[in-house]
Amino acid sequence: MSDAWRESIEAAWDAVVTTARRTAAEGLVVGTSGNVSARVGDTILVTPSGVPYDRLRPEDLTAVDPEGKRTHGELTPTSELPLHLTVYRNTDAAAVVHTHAVHATAVSTLVTEVPSLHYASAMLGGPVRVAAYARYGTEELAENMLLALRDRSGCLLGNHGTVTYGATLDEAYDRTAQLEWLCHLWLTASSVPGRTPALLTPGQLAEVGEALKGYGQRPR
Repeated sequence: MSDAWRESIEAAWDAVVTTARRTAAEGLVVGTSGNVSARVGDTILVTPSGVPYDRLRPEDLTAVDPEGKRTHGELTPTSELPLHLTVYRNTDAAAVVHTHAVHATAVSTLVTEVPSLHYASAMLGGPVRVAAYARYGTEELAENMLLALRDRSGCLLGNHGTVTYGATLDEAYDRTAQLEWLCHLWLTASSVPGRTPALLTPGQLAEVGEALKGYGQRPR
């Protein structure tokens, strides 16, 4: 391994750990739930199973190849590895964030698609779908997730949580935060007695999507 490649891997691992700690600090996960990964070439760095994020060290670097074979580290990769690998195999993602965010998980038990109350939905490619429930860590869950991610950069996992991806960990995390906010917004609006929230039309969302192309896909 060249010095430059080693430095790239170490920097990516630092970003994975930083992002994982951020999900805990901002209440998107509890304990060791959720997981984060980043891809550098054919190396996928992923949080290990059962280790609190605040205890992860540089020497705990955990990585696999695109087939899931461990290439770095002694710790066991997250049990959700099939989910991460499926995203990398089927999209241009360089980073994936999976959380058990409270509002998003609650919404995943109520609807099959997150109602589009706000134009931030366009940041994720349109109305966010809910993948059918399957047990965590299974190929079935990964397959259900892939269906929900069609033409989207994020989805909900039924009775489970969220998955988002991006070109960077910052982008993937930002999409996770936006998705949790959208779910919180819908739960708040729909809880008002006697009132039904107004939704944006597909045409209105498409218009926003076109506008966002000139702003780096970030709603203004």
